[in-house]
Amino acid sequence: MQLIKTGLCAFGMSGKIFHAPFLKEHPGFFLSSIVERSKEESKEKYPDATIYSSVEEMLEKADIELVIVNTPVQTHFEYTRMALEAGKNVIVEKPFTVNVSEAEELVKFAEEKGLFLSVYQNRRFDRDYLQVQKIMSEGKLGTLKEAEIRFDRFRTEPSGKNHKENPEATGSGSLHDLGAHLVDQAVQYFGFPEKLFADVFSMKGRAYANDYFEIILYYPDQLRVRLKSSVFTKEAHYAYSLHGKNGSFLQQRTDNQENELAAGAIPVYGQDWTLPLKEADGILNFLNEHSETERVLTSSEPGNYMNYYQNIYEHIVFGYYLPSPGGEVIQNMKIIDAAMESSRESRIVQLT
Repeated sequence: MQLIKTGLCAFGMSGKIFHAPFLKEHPGFFLSSIVERSKEESKEKYPDATIYSSVEEMLEKADIELVIVNTPVQTHFEYTRMALEAGKNVIVEKPFTVNVSEAEELVKFAEEKGLFLSVYQNRRFDRDYLQVQKIMSEGKLGTLKEAEIRFDRFRTEPSGKNHKENPEATGSGSLHDLGAHLVDQAVQYFGFPEKLFADVFSMKGRAYANDYFEIILYYPDQLRVRLKSSVFTKEAHYAYSLHGKNGSFLQQRTDNQENELAAGAIPVYGQDWTLPLKEADGILNFLNEHSETERVLTSSEPGNYMNYYQNIYEHIVFGYYLPSPGGEVIQNMKIIDAAMESSRESRIVQLT
């Protein structure tokens, strides 16, 4: 196989869990360079990778063609532009940037350089997200009228991560963090909305960045989509609720790839590597063709983040489609920016 030499801009949680294991196990990639500013933690698992003390040093010295920008969001614009300037293709973590203007500038610059820019929207490869996509494609719910997507946690104490919790840091808070997933999923399911209304604030108080948001997306044909997240949710809600003219579908958030990777699981190339479900994780309740009610317990199929890197490899080698290209994810940043504006001004913001 053609080998894609790849550099990782950080070896924190994201690098250890979401990127390095997949790059190591995929036969088409070689994780040849890793940035660690003060430690050498990657040596044990990735002894063949050269450690650099800064992104600048890696870009100057490393023989790589793909760079993964997985640093705090406040640095995404700087490091992505720097990598593009050095002639490297780029994968940048979500959220893409802190605002839409930065995203648009990077997409334009990548096009000018003839390089690709992909945003790592890994939740498109979650089992629960894919199950909802499957149910929608079957058409059993009829014309959709209402949907809700939630990503809740119970984290009532500060994490101590300044880039995520400092209210003065642009791009900090749950809206950019978890909201980047929910907004992306809504756009993938339903397209770009006409307008929105949002409530974004910090339940822990003004000393911290937003940890709660609720966004109502307005679509044609009277469809409303609600995106919601809270860190004060001890008992889980259904993560996805869809209600249509012919029925409803409720889906739990059951993808466990992140937890399994954190516990040391090794993703196997070409196979479903996650643990199987022990019980059903969804409820489909609908009127069948005879107008009779059918209520079915559903079980989602395994998700696999390896598929993202397989898509990247096929794009580089065969010219197949690029997963979550920057030009597409600009739409997500427009929604996030508009949600901040809506909450700040307490009004509906027109998008189209």
